[in-house]
Amino acid sequence: MGFRITTWNVNGIRNPFSYEPWRGNRTFESMFDILEADIVVFQETKIQRKDLRDDMVLVPGWDCYFSLPKAKKGYSGVVIYTRNATCCPIRAEEGLTGVLCPPNSSVSFRDLPEDQQIGGYPTIEQLSELEIDAATLDSEGRCVILEFPAFVLLGIYSPANRDESRDNFRHSFIDLMDARIRNLVAMGKRVFVTGDLNITKGEIDAAHATEAIRKGTITEDDFISVPARRVFNQLLSDGRVIGQRDEGRESPVLFDICRSFHPGRRGMYTCWEQRINARPGNYGSRIDYVLCSLDMQDWFSDSNIQEGLMGSDHCPVYAVFKDVVRLGEEDVNILDIMNPPGMFKDGKRQQEYSTKYLLPTSGRLIPEFDKRRSIKDMFSRKPSTNVQTPTTNAPTLRRFASTQEMETPTAISESAASRSVAVADSTQTKEIVRKRSQKSETGSPGPVKRSKSGSAQSSAPSTAGQRTLKGFFKPKTDPAGQATMVQDSATVSTVPTKQPAASPTKSIPVTEPAALEALRTAPAGEASPAEQPNSATPTTPASSQNDDTVIDPIASKEDWSKLFTKKPIPRCEGHQEPCISLTTKKPGINCGRSFWICSRPLGPSGNKEKGTQWRCPTFIWASDWNPSAP
Repeated sequence: MGFRITTWNVNGIRNPFSYEPWRGNRTFESMFDILEADIVVFQETKIQRKDLRDDMVLVPGWDCYFSLPKAKKGYSGVVIYTRNATCCPIRAEEGLTGVLCPPNSSVSFRDLPEDQQIGGYPTIEQLSELEIDAATLDSEGRCVILEFPAFVLLGIYSPANRDESRDNFRHSFIDLMDARIRNLVAMGKRVFVTGDLNITKGEIDAAHATEAIRKGTITEDDFISVPARRVFNQLLSDGRVIGQRDEGRESPVLFDICRSFHPGRRGMYTCWEQRINARPGNYGSRIDYVLCSLDMQDWFSDSNIQEGLMGSDHCPVYAVFKDVVRLGEEDVNILDIMNPPGMFKDGKRQQEYSTKYLLPTSGRLIPEFDKRRSIKDMFSRKPSTNVQTPTTNAPTLRRFASTQEMETPTAISESAASRSVAVADSTQTKEIVRKRSQKSETGSPGPVKRSKSGSAQSSAPSTAGQRTLKGFFKPKTDPAGQATMVQDSATVSTVPTKQPAASPTKSIPVTEPAALEALRTAPAGEASPAEQPNSATPTTPASSQNDDTVIDPIASKEDWSKLFTKKPIPRCEGHQEPCISLTTKKPGINCGRSFWICSRPLGPSGNKEKGTQWRCPTFIWASDWNPSAP
């Protein structure tokens, strides 16, 4: 595999790790190996410097160069990763204008000594023609520039065309990019431009343009003549320009590598709108590029998009270099000119890579990450042997139980409250402790595992000694009227405690464990049979079996379930498939309202279609959905 450069707008530097195949290892090293790249250029990192972590910066075997927004949070951002085994830049800068300063320096890049400059900075005249000042244009973290002996690499994230209030910024940035690239070429340097440029070159690169031209809502000439597209096309050797070229842009300087390998290919899109699920139907646009100087166009063996790799609303785009390229009048190995002189010869390493080759803008030299391999080293300790907790014997449990019995009801209540459980009365708490104490005296020493069993013998202790969570939400009753559940080997019955004669308690025999479970799973708002209003004359256990006033907990549970059951999901008219629910975010009277639409993706036309495999016109407001309507 030849030397490869990959560009990818990741829409958040950690975003890909939520998808396959990145989800498995969740490391950047593994991601770069899957991409098979030697240089990886990410756009839209959406991260601040304070949020950088070891796994982003200290990637084993890789160096990195960040450009992050100065003010906005979770916005923009570009980073270039370089594989130490195959390449090593000789200079690095942040921004297009050169007005920014290297770390720990007050001297801007453009004012450094010439041997430390990349060069090609916009002139005073070029900067004066921009509507936005240079410092503002470079304040959003949109460009990282690395220089290798072979070429100057520009990783760029150009502003999107979404907000009219940002048109001035966008046009100024594109003019600035054009000026810097042309200045570098004029110096005699080769350039490699890559990234999300947010511009489609022609009608073949935009599904919406193809549809609009087909419908007649716009002509191809009008589409090509958009100001940003006009500037971009004048940079490219195959770019179409309507009318005469602009002054200073008389000749193209860049070559579209990916399109050269697929000249007539339609649907070669790199970005899809997530809000309308346009990716399955391939309704997108090509706005991510790998471009190079005209004298480098024969250096490549392959270039393509990787639309099958998920993780963002964009897909990766790559270009692969030939092992041997033509440089002037001689053929050289690509590795020889992707590293400082003398490090490689004929593709064989002569000098090992070391930290002395790190540049001032390297992420590894950020103070938080400098002079260490990983932040984990600061907290590393020698592994200690696991010490098992001594087994508590029965006498210890008895002493613990006796101590608990001496606690006041207030202390017990506070202890229970600290566990976020409703306060239980002191009588029940002591009963629980006594039963646990009896359990520890009869059981074997050591921790006791809980076991599930359908027998009455195993289920009774938890029923008698512990209250279910629902029990804490039932109305409180007089402690004198509470009954303790006593379980026999075959029959479970309630034995009433001493109570006034005026308030007798019903005793309900339960001969099946299933019946006991039904009582325990009754709705919280329903009173248990023992808590039902008592009749004037006490009833015997035998007569209580036929008492019609006992509420069936299962029937009550079904009634509650019907009350809170969600409406069924409607089915679309075109395919009779379950719809999906979305919420309106567009400002207006319907903002925040939910609605149902067909779950299928939009087709290549970008519109809802009848009688096709793509999204049908079904639209139902959630508030209007009535499943019982004919």
